[in-house]
Amino acid sequence: MNTPTPSPLAWNALALLDEATFCARLGPVVEHSPWVAREAWAARPFADWASLCDSLSRVIHGADEARQLALLRSHPELAGQEARAGTMTADSQSEQGRLGLLALDAATVQRIESLNRRYRERFGFPFIVALRLHGSLATVLQAGEARLANDALSERRNALQQVCEVMRGRLAQTVSPEPSPPPSPSVNTLAGTPS
Repeated sequence: MNTPTPSPLAWNALALLDEATFCARLGPVVEHSPWVAREAWAARPFADWASLCDSLSRVIHGADEARQLALLRSHPELAGQEARAGTMTADSQSEQGRLGLLALDAATVQRIESLNRRYRERFGFPFIVALRLHGSLATVLQAGEARLANDALSERRNALQQVCEVMRGRLAQTVSPEPSPPPSPSVNTLAGTPS
């Protein structure tokens, strides 16, 4: 059973959150890595939505190698075992479902399994891609094949940047990117006076 996604938190409400609520609300924007939100909490106050996003990204890129690898390894493979078992997070399920990764024909499953296996053997973590930046599964597969040619350090950086892009999309669904305008008095348009 899927839990309904809460509506985005109004920007001006973010500053009112205590640490525990902030971490509970923003922790899921990075797959199975609530420590990113916990560490970003220290950078408050955030001037705007972009600075919040940048703070989360800095935590990811600034982590030591062991923590970065653990973060990368916590992501599900495309159309992988977690997808087949139905154990992915709701966000991952939605993201993979948008491009049809949860209902593939046998030939496409084999192609993705091959890509996943070769990528994991080469780099030691799953192929991570911000699916929201792709209009089709074909471009996702092309990106995966191209990234297999990268050296290990370049690809770790690339994968972390993809995590940040995934996080950016999830953050936009979690915290409203624009400050909420103050309520305006209702105006009687016929008389042109406040009602």
